[in-house]
Amino acid sequence: MAHSKITPEQVRHVALLARLSLTAAEEEALRANMDEILGYIDKLGELQTEGVEPTAQVGDAGTPTRADEVTNHPDPAAMLANAPDRERGYFKVPKIIE
Repeated sequence: MAHSKITPEQVRHVALLARLSLTAAEEEALRANMDEILGYIDKLGELQTEGVEPTAQVGDAGTPTRADEVTNHPDPAAMLANAPDRERGYFKVPKIIE
């Protein structure tokens, strides 16, 4: 078996930081998972990346954005039309602080 990259103490420390209560079996499973993840990272370090342009994103840019401009101008009369109670152009709400 290959040497473990993650110690049981490190697993307990991470569990403490995450406020997790783990059994011994769960600690061992998590340690094995973390070792596997670090193994994959080591494999990535072996890849030849010379000549590959750095990218910040590998897929589409996501949701297109639009200009930040008001398209629905406020109409106070229309907003207050559905209010159950109003007074002098404002929504009237029950008093909650004495």
